Amino acid sequence: MPKKLGTCPKSLEARERRAEKKREERELSLKKAEEEYWKDDDKYSNRKQQRKEEKDSKRQELMEKKKEKEKLYNEEIASFKSAKSTVTKEQPSKLTQTQIAEARRKLEAQLLALNQTSQKSEPPELAPNPNRIETDELEARTVKDAISILSVNNEGDGDRHPEKRLKAAYQAFEERMMPHLKAENPSMRHSQLKQLLFKMFQTSPENPKNHQNACYNSK
Repeated sequence: MPKKLGTCPKSLEARERRAEKKREERELSLKKAEEEYWKDDDKYSNRKQQRKEEKDSKRQELMEKKKEKEKLYNEEIASFKSAKSTVTKEQPSKLTQTQIAEARRKLEAQLLALNQTSQKSEPPELAPNPNRIETDELEARTVKDAISILSVNNEGDGDRHPEKRLKAAYQAFEERMMPHLKAENPSMRHSQLKQLLFKMFQTSPENPKNHQNACYNSK
């Protein structure tokens, strides 16, 4: 039998050192791998949390924008209703025949006073005009309409240019009396003032038709 060789202490020590080194290296490798694993897991968890926070932030922003739009819409609706209510309240109501007659009476008195001051003489007495046309049937909206209405019964009276004289007289009457009408009746619309002015002109001594009627009645 061959002789059994003995184990060298140095060789045994070197082998143990190598084995210990390998074991340490393996443990170190396992430790690094475990650290990397948990590190990646933390990174994924942080990314997930960040995405959640961004999503919540966007949702909150959308909700705030929606609330702001609703607020602006409600304010606009409230403003529109308030403006509409104000316009409705400020709109003057339709004048009654009594109010028109009262305003006409006041302005005729003013006209009489103005004539007395300017002419320094007693104006002719206002007589009912047989050619008067009721405003309920015909409404003079312009000077041309007024002249047409006042000239309806003017045919055959011998006047060759009645419309020119009526137009000039009406325009002068309107320029003088319209400021007084507006001052006395600030709530009346322009069309209502025109109607009242036309009514006054029909019985005014400044109306050439009234002079013709006076001459006719004196015959």
